[in-house]
Amino acid sequence: MSAPERIPPRSVTTAELLAEGELTVRGRIREASNAVLLCDVSYQGRQASCVYKPVIGERPLWDFPDGTLAQREVAAYEVSEATGWGLVPTTVLRDGPHGEGMCQLWIEPMTEGTELLALVDGEEPGDGWKAVAFAEVGEGRTALLVHADDERLRRLAVLDAVINNADRKGGHLLPAPEGRLYGVDHGVSFNAENKLRTLLWGWAGEKLTAEAIGVLEGLRDALDGTLGLRLAELITEAELDATRARVAVLLTSGRHPEPSGDWPAIPWPPV
Repeated sequence: MSAPERIPPRSVTTAELLAEGELTVRGRIREASNAVLLCDVSYQGRQASCVYKPVIGERPLWDFPDGTLAQREVAAYEVSEATGWGLVPTTVLRDGPHGEGMCQLWIEPMTEGTELLALVDGEEPGDGWKAVAFAEVGEGRTALLVHADDERLRRLAVLDAVINNADRKGGHLLPAPEGRLYGVDHGVSFNAENKLRTLLWGWAGEKLTAEAIGVLEGLRDALDGTLGLRLAELITEAELDATRARVAVLLTSGRHPEPSGDWPAIPWPPV
């Protein structure tokens, strides 16, 4: 009689690690405007570093009165995953040492060879760059703010348009190994009113890529299915309807959005 076949243990997914693992607080990231705790998380032999943002540490925002920053961070991750682009680190909503909060995989950004934003003299961005706006740089001098003409940034610009990101700063862009690029800090997204504020205006008014159109068509269907059901647990009905409407507008126009003029187009400070 042969011995029974041994089934190897199933690997713990990153989402399971973050949702079920034991959180150990290492310290606080003090430059953040809300409570942001750097933690270690461990579960069934797997360990990682993560960011834990407890709801109790959130500052109230008059223009985001419903839900929590933590819920919107998770909602942004869910939309990112639905695009297939993987632009937001794995993010879950869970209980922690200071109550319910958002837990997100820590991404250690690369610091060399990853220039995505710059200030240049002159009125043209130069090869490989897209113009954003002119900026005061002191002593009456202005410079042109530019971002890289990078397909990863372009995908992120589409995601931001879908989730209505009101705070896409340079410091929220994390280049990672193997050519990955992540966006973080999506707590002020999904407002039912147009509040898109970003440094990624370089493609404003340009035609969306065929890839982006295909992704948006997939999002349209997903928002009427499982993705919509998941987001309904995280954002309000009005915010979910507005998300569907933004996707529809992007598909109808076939172009990247342009600043509306009703809301500051660039976040401040921009880094």
